[in-house]
This record gives sequence, C-alpha cells and structure tokens, in this order.
Amino acid sequence: MTETASITTAGASSTATSGPGSGEVTDAEFPVERGCPFSTPAEYEQIREHAPLAKVRLTTGREAWWIAGHELARAVLADRRFSSDRRRDNFPFVSTDPETRKQLQDQPISMLGMDGAEHAQARRALMGEFTVRRMAGLRPRIQQIVDQHIDEMLSSEQRSADLVEALSLPVPSLVICELLGVPYADHDFFQAHTGPLVRHNTPSQVRVRIQEELNTYLGGLIDRKVADPTDDLLSRQIAKQRAAGTFDRTSMVSMAFLLLIAGHETTANMISLGVVGLLQHPDQLAKIKEDPEKTPPAVEELLRYFSITDTVTARVATEDVQLGDTTINAGDGVVISGLAADHDPTVFTDPTRIDLERGARHHVAFGFGPHQCIGQTLARLELQIVFDTLFRRIPTLRLAAPLDDIPFKSDAIIYGAEELPVAW
Repeated sequence: MTETASITTAGASSTATSGPGSGEVTDAEFPVERGCPFSTPAEYEQIREHAPLAKVRLTTGREAWWIAGHELARAVLADRRFSSDRRRDNFPFVSTDPETRKQLQDQPISMLGMDGAEHAQARRALMGEFTVRRMAGLRPRIQQIVDQHIDEMLSSEQRSADLVEALSLPVPSLVICELLGVPYADHDFFQAHTGPLVRHNTPSQVRVRIQEELNTYLGGLIDRKVADPTDDLLSRQIAKQRAAGTFDRTSMVSMAFLLLIAGHETTANMISLGVVGLLQHPDQLAKIKEDPEKTPPAVEELLRYFSITDTVTARVATEDVQLGDTTINAGDGVVISGLAADHDPTVFTDPTRIDLERGARHHVAFGFGPHQCIGQTLARLELQIVFDTLFRRIPTLRLAAPLDDIPFKSDAIIYGAEELPVAW
C-alpha cells in the first residue's frame, strides 16, 4: 500500500501519527486485508479505540464513512435513510476499478440493491421459500447429501482430503441447485464463473465476460422453466409472476444470479472456516461432540467470529443523518464493517476468543434490518448438519498442514480458504 488513508473520527479530526487516540492510520486503505483468520486488522481496532465511526479513504480512492461499532452498525442497517442502490452517485464500492463499478451500476438491479417498497415487494415474494418450516423439510435431504460426501471422503485410502473440494463446496452447491432447480451437472460451470466475481482484483474485462456468460446461461434456464416448469423455487416464482402479470425475464435472471452466488459461496466458506476454528480450539470442539444441542449456538459464535462478508453492506445517505455528534451528509457513502462490529468488546466480551456458549445470535454476519440475509435459516441448518455429522463420523479429523501454510482468500469479497488439507 502506498497511499495514506486519512481517518477523521466521529466528532473530531486529527493529522497526528498513528497511535492511541490519534485521528489517522498511516499506510492503510480500506478495507484492510485479513492477515489471519484468527485476528482482525489492527486498523479496525484503532478506529474503534477512539470512535465507532470514521471517515476513511477506500482502495478505490474515494472517501466514505467506516462503521466499526456494533450498535451503530445495526442502527445504520435498519435506517431507511441509507440506500442500498448501487446506481446512486458516490455509492462506496470497495476495491473495484472504474470499469467494474460502471458495469455494476449498469446491470439490472437485484434485490440486494433495492430500497423501500420495491425491495419489500421483491423480498416478500421470496419469503415463503425460506420459512423455518420449509427449511426444516429440507433437513433429511441435506443430511443425505452430507453423508454421501463424507462416505466418499472415508473411502480414500490415503485417509486425507481437501475439505473444500470434498465437502465445503459440493454440499451447499448441491443444496442450492436442488432448491432453485439448477442442474447440478452444471455446477462446475457456475463455480468457475462465480469464483472470480467475488475477487477484488479480477480484471474488469474478465468480469464483463463472466457476467455475460452467466446471464446467458441463466436466461436459457429461465426460458426452459417457462416452457416446462418443475417443482423448484425458480419455477414457482415464474408461475407467481406470470399469474400476476408481472413476469420480467431480466429481473428473474438477476434474482437467480443473486441466490445462486449467495446460496453456495457464503456457506461453503463458512464450512471451511468453521472447521478450521473448531480444530484449532479442541476444548470448544469437545463441547459439540459431547452435546449436539450446543451446535446451534456454536454456529452463531462461528458466524460472529469470522464474519466472512465483511464489507458487503455498503450504503449511501439519502439525506443528512445525525449519528451521535456526527452529521452524515446526503450523498455520503457508508461502509458497515461486519467484522469490526462483531468484534466490538462493548458488546462481545473478549471478542477475539472463540466461545461456543457465548450466545452471539445478535451478530451482524447476516446483516440486519430490511436487507438481512433471506437465506440465513438455510445457512444455519447446513452448518449445523455439517459440523455435527463431520465430527461424529470422523472424530479424529485434523488439519494436514500448518495453519500458516493454508491459503486463505485475503483478496476476496467473501473470506474463506482456497483449500483445506485434512487427514484422519
């Protein structure tokens, strides 16, 4: 990093050198790459030491407000005066070049970028697909998928595997494919295409090509479901819209694209990181081995601890907003750091420690407010089934490489492990 990021804390500003109580962190652009899955960037901690809110320079060169405090993060995410619309001027895109920003602004708006009544209507149409009852009905099939993949792992004569390839990726990929009605035979295609889209440094021309190819694929899939619907989420949504006279092919492609990426990239990375976290803390792992009833709160703690979609929740103020002693002006960009908020010591005692009995369900790993992740019940269910089944069936599972040798996705929008060698 060569540029210095000026930080103006809420209610004060300074040009002093970096240190406790200062208003500037030198040689830093935001977001800051994670150096290790078990630590948050020091710059985030420095911001929180003097304020939960600071003006920073992003890696794009633009300035934005950076939210590091948990209470303030939830307040902003719930406040409808902050827009998610990526088409607005000064939307705080993180680590993307100008060509990519233009592509993101020009593409059809998805539910992720909608506001107000438009967003509420789109979300309401999907809510019935992700109810607790419907997700519970998927439990036997998810259990079957997990067992099948662990069977394949155990059939290895080498008694080792790359957990990312063997379990973390295929389980949520197969689940979301079946839910949406996407042929699993095509999973290699969309996995190869969605991976680069969640990297900060993928060249803009590559992004454009990938987006076009994915849109072509999903458009063809939607066309087939219009002609020959089956019992899946996309077919049901198409039928509802056609009955209401609101069917729009472009919007349906956008929805399918969002659900496909969100449905497997996030859960896949949480499986891998959760396994790393549990294996590195055997005293904590022993708790869920002894009592599976402790797995649900354990999942919440792991979600809090790793907060893998750290800077996805960006907003633009649509009017002047007073936050404490600070005025956020209309048009100002705001980035809510889930990682920083979920390590706020005023909310989570000793936040750098994994405590599976903490009771951390009030984390913001799934966001908060109107845009809170619609698929969170499914993600929780998959994580619970994977962790319980994996450590019950392979109780001697261990990392097959030193932690320092495991490649983590420091350049990705969704944090995780590139590969995870394990043995038993």
